Amino acid sequence: MTIVAATSLNLVSLGFQSSEPGRHTRDELEALARDAAVALEGAPAEQIAKWATDTFGARFCVTSSMADAVVAHLFSRVSPGVDVVFLDTGLHFPETLKVRDIVAATMDVNVRSIRPRMTVGQQDGEFGPRLFARNPDECCFLRKVEPLERALADYDSWATGLRRDESPTRANTPVVAFDAKKGKVKVNPIAAWTQADVDRYISRWNVPVNELFKKGYGSIGCWPCTRRTKAGEDPRAGRWAMFEKTECGLHV
Repeated sequence: MTIVAATSLNLVSLGFQSSEPGRHTRDELEALARDAAVALEGAPAEQIAKWATDTFGARFCVTSSMADAVVAHLFSRVSPGVDVVFLDTGLHFPETLKVRDIVAATMDVNVRSIRPRMTVGQQDGEFGPRLFARNPDECCFLRKVEPLERALADYDSWATGLRRDESPTRANTPVVAFDAKKGKVKVNPIAAWTQADVDRYISRWNVPVNELFKKGYGSIGCWPCTRRTKAGEDPRAGRWAMFEKTECGLHV
């Protein structure tokens, strides 16, 4: 299938009928993701974004860590008013929250800040203080993974800013995939971009960027588990540096 034909990928062209208006079955979603991954490989990020919003409509959202607002901005151009989900863990740097607030105030998107079921204080009371230093996987589950699962309940598909050049664990990231655990279509419109591509987009559109990048951080998460990276290190080397851990669990 050619890239030009990719924008016509939908349930009708695949021979499916939705079991409920506005909703797709698991088989439909898996078929859409499989075909789109082939058809959209090599397509411009804007075309991938348009396919996603045309296909899923209100049952689609963008997720953003607010390290930068590139993907949120990309979708604001393609589909104004799109939902942008931000996981407000209660442990973010102030600089991260600043980017979120700028996005909400200046872009044509609907920012949804999703919080964990427990505050940091409540979590300390139940699991003991500094869970992130003792069991970061559990902390990430409570403050990121479970809130994302809850936030995605009303969507069939979501977009991320994952890129293949970020780390070896992300080198094979497809532009569209079916997430079997979540039963949803995951869209990665800038998967093939390099850091230079990101920088050019930021410069062209004056996209807000987390100020911590200027202070030596290569990848930005919650403040207790993020350090500055050293020259020559993988950008994600500053995440959970004291543990054999490279992902928070959102993308595995």
